[in-house]
Amino acid sequence: MSRSQEPPHRLFFPFGNPFRARTPKGSKLSSKLVFLLATFEDSLAEGLRKLTSKSENDILSFSWMALAMKLLCETHVDVKTLIEELELPVSDWDEKWLDEYLDISVKLLDICNDFSSELSQLNQGHLVLRCALHNLASTSLNQLVHACSSLDGWNQHISNRTSRVKSHSPILDRLKGSLDLPKVQKNSAKGKVLMHVMYGVKVVTLFICSVLASAFAGSSVSLLSINIPDTYRWAQAFTELQKNVNSSGSFTVLRERDAMDESVKKLHSMIQGNVDGGMKVEEFQNLVVDLGREAEKLTQSVDHLTKQVDEFFHVVLSGRDALLSNLRESETVLDQGSGELRTRHL
Repeated sequence: MSRSQEPPHRLFFPFGNPFRARTPKGSKLSSKLVFLLATFEDSLAEGLRKLTSKSENDILSFSWMALAMKLLCETHVDVKTLIEELELPVSDWDEKWLDEYLDISVKLLDICNDFSSELSQLNQGHLVLRCALHNLASTSLNQLVHACSSLDGWNQHISNRTSRVKSHSPILDRLKGSLDLPKVQKNSAKGKVLMHVMYGVKVVTLFICSVLASAFAGSSVSLLSINIPDTYRWAQAFTELQKNVNSSGSFTVLRERDAMDESVKKLHSMIQGNVDGGMKVEEFQNLVVDLGREAEKLTQSVDHLTKQVDEFFHVVLSGRDALLSNLRESETVLDQGSGELRTRHL
């Protein structure tokens, strides 16, 4: 796996012996399949525990969301690696499952584009702040008037920005309704392992996307609540994370942006209250330094999250392209019943 390279014969397992793991109902799995499944699930559980913060202030921060998107990237890469290790031919996969996967992947790509749009708007607001900081370098009345105008521009930009994620609730609800995928192949041990793994991928993907959508929309309307059967080794870690996020409080602010807004309000108030020249220079300069620091922190955080969203987009896209490539290679297959070649329509 991408995050675990230990051979199947290792004697020590940090999350318990995978050969004693609970496996998909009705399955008789080989030791190799049990190991692959347990390795994936333990890796997922570890990632979920890292997201479960002890501080409410960490939830809905850009750094937390970047860590969440990183987990999605790693998890999807792990699935791709697991599929390769299963050596399960695409021709054995149920066509309904393939259609479902391709439909889901398109929706995930659309969601990533909308997240990128939200982050791009925040970056555009940073240009307004840079102009304000330039004018705030001087205490002359003329420059302060321009600075005040720029600070007003930041407030207007944030309040008037158009959010594209508010329409995600129906999409996420639909994806949640598709958690129970059809079997890859009837009575296939490998297929059952893949379905067991894909359930985990879908749950975590849906939940993290719903958290980001709620944060960007400033509302918990998109937040999903999912009950996980205890047959999954990562169930407890997910339940704790979900409880942690749901109890974090308001979804009306993004932590770093909220800190930026506070600095802008304080400076704006000071400038407006001291246009007569009675500016307290030291206090004013300290506030300018605070604004510069918060602006830089926000920019770095947005850039980091943007890179993680872009990486997830490419992971999903590459997985989709790989599957389509395999399907094209399998377009013409041997019809064992007639001994003739038949064409599979995509």
